[in-house]
Order: sequence, then structure tokens, then C-alpha cells
Amino acid sequence: MSDDHTHVQEFFGARAADWDSRFPDDGPAYAAAVAELGLRVGARVLDAGCGTGRALPPLRAAVGRSGVVVGADLTPAMLEAAVRAGRGRDGRLLIADVAALPLRSDSLDAVFAAGLIAHLPQPEENLRELARVVRPGGTLALFHPIGRAALAARQGRQITPDDLRAEPNLRPLLAGSGWNMTSYADEDARFLALAVREG
Repeated sequence: MSDDHTHVQEFFGARAADWDSRFPDDGPAYAAAVAELGLRVGARVLDAGCGTGRALPPLRAAVGRSGVVVGADLTPAMLEAAVRAGRGRDGRLLIADVAALPLRSDSLDAVFAAGLIAHLPQPEENLRELARVVRPGGTLALFHPIGRAALAARQGRQITPDDLRAEPNLRPLLAGSGWNMTSYADEDARFLALAVREG
């Protein structure tokens, strides 16, 4: 396991048990972001870096019982918290690295990724792996329940020009990874970038 993986697992593993109680009001923001993906009943969707599975209920509601919902996370403690919260009923949970997903190419209609991009050790390669598992024309949502400025303030830091989530950085990063960014919103209440898989 790489040092990046160990760091991510240690960071989130130590916070998994009380993660949901630290952010109790995020549910509506997750539901609204999932709605913007435009999923249809029967669609197949991955929640990449699903954590405690907060996106799984709205994803399941969007695709219905005939759809497929998969939640993948690198940290076992986060997936255990998802099961304790009852979210394992809404999707299949996998311990998996988004850099090497155990999924067939072109097998999904969409990927939802909340708070993921800041934790990717090799963002272009990792986003390319997400593109691999999504069919051409499928969608990607990069989401955070608060915007970049609000998140930076919460963490006691300033936004820097090299932030991957800044639109001038994110658009070419996505383009180099097989995605075409179709919308971008960075507001206090949320961050949401939507992209379509090229090809």
C-alpha cells in the first residue's frame, strides 16, 4: 500500500465513527447534487470515495430498484459506518481504490464523487480510471457540500491559485482525463462540477 493510501486510511479511519454527526445537515445538498446528475431509472452509478455512504440513498432513489448503485471507498472503517447507518441497503459496498477499480470498462452510466478530488494522489490518472468505467456520454459529478472558500475557512487556510477545484485548473484536468466539463458551481453552500465522458 502506498504512503498516500496509508495516510488517507489513517485520516478517515480515525474520523469514521463520528463523521456523520460532524456534518449532520449535508443531506439536502447531497440529494440536490445527485438530482443534477439526471440519472434515469435503471441506470448504473458508482459513488467513488463513498465514505459513510451519504449519497447512496439519493442515488438509489434516482435509479430505482432496477438500477445498480456501487459505493467504493479505500477506508474499511468508513464502509463499516455506512453499514451501521443502514446505507448498505442502498448499494453494494466495495473496499476499493479509485485508481484501480474492480469494474468493467464502459459498465456505468455515471460516477458521483463527493470530496474525492482533493485526496487523489494522481488526479489525472485517477480521473482517467473513472472515465474508463463509464460509458461514452456518461456523467461525472465532483461534489462537496460546501464551496471552496467556505471549506478553506473551516480548515483555517486560504484558497490558493493551484487548487485543483478552481475552474481554470479543473477544466483542463478533466479534459486531459477523458471528460468534458459541462457545468461548474462554486458557492458557499456547495461545490459541483459536472462532466460528460468523451468518446
